[in-house]
Amino acid sequence: MSWHVAGITLDNLDDLPKRCRSCVFWELSSHLGEQAAEFGSTDLEKEAWVSGVLLEWGSCGKIVYVRGEPAGYVMYAPPSAVPRTAEMPTGPVSADAVLLTTMQVRPEFAGEGLGRMLAQAVVKDLTRRGVKAIEVFGDARPGTEPGCVIPAKFLRHVGFKTVRPHPRWPRLRMELRAALTWKEDVEAALEQIFGSVTIPMQASAPTESSVPVR
Repeated sequence: MSWHVAGITLDNLDDLPKRCRSCVFWELSSHLGEQAAEFGSTDLEKEAWVSGVLLEWGSCGKIVYVRGEPAGYVMYAPPSAVPRTAEMPTGPVSADAVLLTTMQVRPEFAGEGLGRMLAQAVVKDLTRRGVKAIEVFGDARPGTEPGCVIPAKFLRHVGFKTVRPHPRWPRLRMELRAALTWKEDVEAALEQIFGSVTIPMQASAPTESSVPVR
């Protein structure tokens, strides 16, 4: 399978699934998100958010391409840049952590291990940037319809641990020093499946039209 991972930029932002491209669940508070939807400006708000985070902080997402076609993506940012965290019952995010917001894989690419690849790409990027930990709000009861909150079961499967339980929205955490061994194990497994490969890294309750990561 021919694939590669690229950082999200304004040039490839339109490669996100259509409804994900205009989803501002994490990027705006619920009130401002409703206003943006009413005025039909969610696409512009998403672009403005990505632009701002890129300028002020750096890479904030990855897209995985399979045979040149966008197959899935992940986004992350400092919690201060994610207004919706203030509305999550298990917040706030720890001061030493970056927030993993959402991760989606297109239905036709489900079961290929792309969600795990994207998690690996985030670990690599943030470890190289000196980040101590990643935190994420999980969905403990994901439905059949995909959403912006990553299923907690998947997060635990790739190494996240619950730091604040909740019946629906637990907060989970991965210490990046501890993640190094996990990352190496993932790389070894990927090498067996796909051959010797390198993922290129950049220096320095809503719904979306995809499926939960697997």
